[in-house]
Amino acid sequence: MMPALVLAALLTLSAACARAAPPPVRDGDLIFHASRSAQSLAIQRATGSRYSHMGVVLHRDGRPYVFEAVEPVRYTPLADWIARGQGGHYVVKRLRAPPDAKQVQRLRAQAELLRGKHYDLGFGWSDERIYCSELAYKLYDRAMGVRIGRLQRLREFDLDDPAVKAKLRERYGARVPLDEPVISPAAMFDSPLLETAASG
Repeated sequence: MMPALVLAALLTLSAACARAAPPPVRDGDLIFHASRSAQSLAIQRATGSRYSHMGVVLHRDGRPYVFEAVEPVRYTPLADWIARGQGGHYVVKRLRAPPDAKQVQRLRAQAELLRGKHYDLGFGWSDERIYCSELAYKLYDRAMGVRIGRLQRLREFDLDDPAVKAKLRERYGARVPLDEPVISPAAMFDSPLLETAASG
C-alpha cells in the first residue's frame, strides 16, 4: 500500500512541477496575461479581451525576463511576471518571422531608451509616459519597422460599460480624449503577424 501512495505523491509532485516550469521563450516574444491591477477589468471590458497586460521577453545573463511598462518601465523575471497574472495563466506569441540576432540587439537598444519611464495612467501616445502595449508596439516599430496590431482611437472601444465609465471618470474627469491614438493588448494579441508559441 505504501509504495502506491508514494508513487501517487510523486506523480502529483511531478505534475505540479511540470505546470510550474517556465515556458520555452525566445528574445522578442510577446507575453500576455490578465493582470490583477485595479484597471484590469476596465481594459478587458473596453477591448472585449481576456488579456489586459503584456510585455516583451528579453534574456539577461541567460535568464528570461519580461520588459514591461509598470511603475516604472522595467525588466521582471519571467517566473515572477507569470505568477503575478490571474490564475498564473499566460500566452506567449511570436512573430511568424522571429527577429534575428541583429534585430534583437536593436530591440534591446530601444528598450534601454524607454527603461525607467513612468507608467502612463492616461494612455497618451507620447514617450513621456508609457503603458504596456504602447511599449511593445513602439519597440517593434522602432527596432524593426514592424507594427503589430492596429492603432485605434479611444472612442472605438466599448466606453459604455460601467467599469470603463468609472475608470474614465477617475482618469479624465469630464474631458475624455476620445481621439487619442491607442494600441491595446487585444489588438496586438489578435495580430495576424503573430502565432501562439506557448500558453499555460
